[in-house]
Amino acid sequence: MRLNICDLGKMEYTETLKIQETLLYLRQREMIEDTLLLVEHPSVLTIGRSSKECNVLIPKQQLENYGVKIYEVNRGGDITYHGPGQIVGYPILNLNNHGKDIRLFLENIENVIIRLLHDEYGIKAHRGDKKYTGIWVGEEKITAIGISIKRWVTMHGFAFNVNTNLDHFKWIIPCGISEKGVTSLQKLTKKKQDLEKINIFIARYFCEVFKMQPLIKKVEDLVQDSL
Repeated sequence: MRLNICDLGKMEYTETLKIQETLLYLRQREMIEDTLLLVEHPSVLTIGRSSKECNVLIPKQQLENYGVKIYEVNRGGDITYHGPGQIVGYPILNLNNHGKDIRLFLENIENVIIRLLHDEYGIKAHRGDKKYTGIWVGEEKITAIGISIKRWVTMHGFAFNVNTNLDHFKWIIPCGISEKGVTSLQKLTKKKQDLEKINIFIARYFCEVFKMQPLIKKVEDLVQDSL
């Protein structure tokens, strides 16, 4: 199986969501192959289906003054921050070709980041449990996961803190978890990381874990080829 890998660079959240919805439609109809979008968003808060407004800790007007918007989205999970220095991955995968197993899909996403951190940086990360989802280093979360599945095709995905400004997580109770912290690759390595290099790592480990062959593509070419 092949995997289209699209590096979107820096892009607004709503623009990326429209791309996801377009690719979801095309993948459901077998008009494109499985696809992984990699993107860096400006600062934004997204609220999942299980979120509570009390998990936003500062007034919305103050967030607006910072230029931060809040979006309610159709994915699992609570409130999440996206922003500069964070790599967000959106897999558009047809799970009919991946065991038709949601739990396995989530475990595979977790394994991508866990293997990457271990093999490339010697960092021991672990998956959470039913109460504390995502990927953790000790008591601090480094990657949040929230997905949606429609007709067995996935959208939304994971947010990997690379050079993320961790102070921005003070605006919220991340993923509704108040008793634990957040971390980033920059914090753990004490060094700012090259996002392009990390994107390459993510694509490599994603293909290894999901047993796929990478194909670098542009979104516009994907859509054009499907016509």
